[in-house]
Amino acid sequence: MRVYHFVERHYGLDDLRRRRLKIATLKELNDPFEFFGINLKDASLRHAFQQMKEQMSANRGLLCFSRAWHNPVQWSHYAGKHTGLCLGFDIPDEHLGLVNYSAKRFAVEAERLLNPRQIDEPTVTKLLFTKFSHWRYENEVRSFVTLEDRDPDTGLYFAEFSARLKLAQVIVGAESNLSRAELGDALGDMSERVETLKARLAFGSFRVVRQRKNTLWI
Repeated sequence: MRVYHFVERHYGLDDLRRRRLKIATLKELNDPFEFFGINLKDASLRHAFQQMKEQMSANRGLLCFSRAWHNPVQWSHYAGKHTGLCLGFDIPDEHLGLVNYSAKRFAVEAERLLNPRQIDEPTVTKLLFTKFSHWRYENEVRSFVTLEDRDPDTGLYFAEFSARLKLAQVIVGAESNLSRAELGDALGDMSERVETLKARLAFGSFRVVRQRKNTLWI
């Protein structure tokens, strides 16, 4: 599946040069309801799930993507107000999970969930891939990964580009002044196999589209 990751210019170019993508931990995500899509009115259940989230944050992270790159809101929120980049990756479908958007938090039997070993797979999937319906514009898919070696310079975790995280496309934001030469320098020997293009705002809709005039991207 072709999926897209929005990023600010500085971090995006660094990702390209280092051939890697930042892994987000549960504590870093901008939605405080992550992993809390379940109804937690029961106090003992709240405590148990907070512990589970803490434990999971210590050894699991996730890579977040969108299934499209045309939404101007995503460019504004995640790509430096259209001055950043959108990185397109080809990832095997089996390594991705589709986020489900819901207006209500789902309910399950509290007694069963107090013991993590008794949680069935469908419930686990709901926990990991349920978000509030107002996030629907992100059209998100995600991949959960194991946190291994922390980068000594940044203290962050990264996933290396690979056959399972194959960079296929780089889209430069509509308001970016990044030149073809600068992008080519960051891509290095990947330039020949990675498609690059410049975005622009559509003339007749609220979409971000491809700039077809090559002379407008120097």
